[in-house]
Amino acid sequence: MKFMKLGSKPDTVQSKGDNVRYVATELETELIVTIGNIKFYLHKFPLLSKSGYLQKLIATSRNEEKKNQVDEVDISEIPGGSVAFEVCVKFCYGITVTLNAYNVFAARCAAEFLEMNETFEKSNLVYKIDVFLNSTIFRSWKDSIIVFSTTRDLSPNYTNEFTLKLVKRCLDSIAYTASIDTSKVEWSYTYNRKKKLDEKAVPRDWWVEDLCELHIDLYKQAIEAIETRGKVPVEVIGEALHAYARRRIGGFSKGSVRVIDKCLTESIIELLPDKKGSVSSSFLSKLLRASVFLGCEETVKERLKKRISEQLEETAVSDILMFDIDMVQSLVKEFMDRDPKSHPKASVAKLVDGYLAEKSRDPNLLLQNFLSLAETVSSFPRQSHDGLYRAIDMFLKEHPGIDKSEKKRVCGLMDCRKLSAEACEHAVQNERLPMRVIVQVLFFEQIRVNGSSTGYSTPELTTTTLNTEDDEWDHVKEY
Repeated sequence: MKFMKLGSKPDTVQSKGDNVRYVATELETELIVTIGNIKFYLHKFPLLSKSGYLQKLIATSRNEEKKNQVDEVDISEIPGGSVAFEVCVKFCYGITVTLNAYNVFAARCAAEFLEMNETFEKSNLVYKIDVFLNSTIFRSWKDSIIVFSTTRDLSPNYTNEFTLKLVKRCLDSIAYTASIDTSKVEWSYTYNRKKKLDEKAVPRDWWVEDLCELHIDLYKQAIEAIETRGKVPVEVIGEALHAYARRRIGGFSKGSVRVIDKCLTESIIELLPDKKGSVSSSFLSKLLRASVFLGCEETVKERLKKRISEQLEETAVSDILMFDIDMVQSLVKEFMDRDPKSHPKASVAKLVDGYLAEKSRDPNLLLQNFLSLAETVSSFPRQSHDGLYRAIDMFLKEHPGIDKSEKKRVCGLMDCRKLSAEACEHAVQNERLPMRVIVQVLFFEQIRVNGSSTGYSTPELTTTTLNTEDDEWDHVKEY
C-alpha cells in the first residue's frame, strides 16, 4: 500500500478520557472545536493560518464581551468526523501524519470543508493530498479500490458536488485499469481460481476478485463504470457477477441463501448483461433458485426464467435439479415458445431425460408429474432413447405399486428402436418392464443384427409387426 508522510514533529496530540483531545504544549488553549461528542482543545494561529473556514467562523462568532475568552465552535458536520479533523489538526501543527488509501478520502473531504487551499497558504493540505491522489493512489489498482470502499463511510449529509467528483475519479481509475489490455497488466491482483490458459498469461478476468470486497452499492457503480467504457467483454462481466455472488451471498453455491440477502440478490440480477451467453446457465439457475426462496418479485423470476430458457440447451442436469417439475416444465415451455431448431431440441430432450432420471429416485414423485414433463418433450428429436429408458427404469424401480395401465403409459414414451445395444441388453433382463416391451426390444434388436449383416435398415413398426398374447397392451404403439 502506498502512503505519504506529512510533517516532522513528534505526535503531541493526546487524549483525556474518550471525549477530549488536546495538543500538549505550554501555551494556553485558545480554541475549543466540538465534533459530535468529541472536544478538541487547540490554538488559533496554527489552524486559522491554514483554514479559511475556521477563520470566518471565529470572526463571525466573536464579540467584544468575549474578547479575552476561549472561542468555542461546533463543526459536527465536517466530513470524516473527528478522525479526519485530527489529521487536519496535525498537519496544521506540523506533526507527522501518515496518509494512505484508508484515510485519504476522508482527509481530503475534511480539508475541502475547512478550506485548506492555496488561498490561505501555499502547499496547503488540499494541494498535497491532490498530488498524492493523482501521482500515487489513482495509479495503484488496489489502492484505488480501497479509497473507493471508504467513500461509503461518508454520511449522505456530506454529499455535494465536490465529493461526487472525487468519487467519480475513483470510479474512472478502477474502470480504466480493469479495461486495460491484459498484456499491460504488471501489478498485483487477487486470483484464487484455476487458470485454464497459459499459467504465465494474465487472465482476462484478472480484476474480478478484487472488486468482490466492495459493498453492493459501490460494486454496482464500479460494474456500470466498467461497462460504460465498453472494452470488457460481457462474458467477463457475467463471470464477475458470479464471483461476487459466491463471495457475498451466504450459502449461494450450496443453495441455502439467507433472507437478509434478498436486496443483494436482486441487485446482482439487475446488473446481468442482456446478451445471450454472457452469463452461464449454472449461475442463472442459482439466481432463480435464490429468487424463489427469497420471494423476489415475479418480474425478477420471470426475467431469469426467460434467460435460462434462451440457453436451456447449454444447461446441465445438476443446474436444474433444485427445481420442481413445474418449474422445469415452465422453462421447457418458454424454450418451445422461441421455436428453436432441431439441434437445441435434441439437447433439451437429453437434459429433461437426465432430470427425470434423477427426480425419479424420489418415491413421492407423482406419476402425472413424470408423464407431464416427459410428454412435453416427447416430440423432440432424439438420436438415442437410452436417457429416457434410464428415467423410466428408475421411475418403475422407485414406484413398484403402479398398475399395468400406468406402466403402459410410462413405457409408451420410449421408442425401443432407438435403444443402444447396451440398453437393449439391460432391458431384456429387466423384470420391471412389461413383457410386451421386452418382446419389442428383442424383436428390434434381432432386426438390427440382421440388418447390419445384410445392409438393410430397420423397418417401420406397425400394429401387425408383432403378435403376442400378452394382454398388457391392446395394441403396439405406432412410431
